[in-house]
Amino acid sequence: MATATKTRATRKTASSNKPQRAGKETAPLTRRLTPAKRAAKKATTPAKPAAKPTAKKATKTTGRKVVTGYDKFKEYKGQVYTGMQIGHSHKWYYDKGIWKETKVTPERWEISYAVTKRRAGHAPEGSGVPVGTGYHWFILSHQYVEKLNADDYTTSMVGLKFKLAHKRAGKASWSASDKAQRQHLIGILQGLITELEQEPEKTVPIPLAFSYRNKDYEGVAIPVMSSCAHGVCQQLDITLNHEHVGVLRCTPKGWRITGVPQGLVNVIGNLVFEWYE
Repeated sequence: MATATKTRATRKTASSNKPQRAGKETAPLTRRLTPAKRAAKKATTPAKPAAKPTAKKATKTTGRKVVTGYDKFKEYKGQVYTGMQIGHSHKWYYDKGIWKETKVTPERWEISYAVTKRRAGHAPEGSGVPVGTGYHWFILSHQYVEKLNADDYTTSMVGLKFKLAHKRAGKASWSASDKAQRQHLIGILQGLITELEQEPEKTVPIPLAFSYRNKDYEGVAIPVMSSCAHGVCQQLDITLNHEHVGVLRCTPKGWRITGVPQGLVNVIGNLVFEWYE
């Protein structure tokens, strides 16, 4: 008899230790109170202090322009700046402009170009500088051309531009004097010479010649200079069969060119990879 009682007790204990079925929750056990005891407990429990209303922070109206992401101070390698975030980009469409060039030595030409450029898309509301703001840029660029017929050439440019000064809307003067801009430009050119001497791959185009899906391709990959480091360029501007294809970018997920079939991108990327090996 004692053995049977012990067995029943063991089964009961084992049954209470079984895991609950997924999806069902057991409510915690609570001791029931009689109405009288409940009222007594309520009377002896100190009341919680009323929650203080949350005071809204006062905002002081100064009449100044609200600082947006574009105007906020940012930092890059110890340099404080405002404007577009480092790494972001613009895309523009140029109207039919006028490019003039005059040969002044056997290898030197003077150029002038005037055109209206238009943003691809629309600027975010409240971003950018006021209408009337001016900039003075200095451009260093590769220009690759190929003659198609007596009057037409393909043209592609890849390079750098440096801001020498800006002019605020409604102002007549630039942010830097002519002398200061000249000294700034000299520093840019001297730094670029040193940079190119130390990393010559920044100016070496990569020839491309391959077949993909029964079609032959021939062109060039021009390094984007700011993407080059330690002998390798992570971005290259691609032209194939006299047509500009886009910028080849090395990403954590592999080579990418916006709007280009991935199979074709992989072939180009492999050629670039082999070039740098």
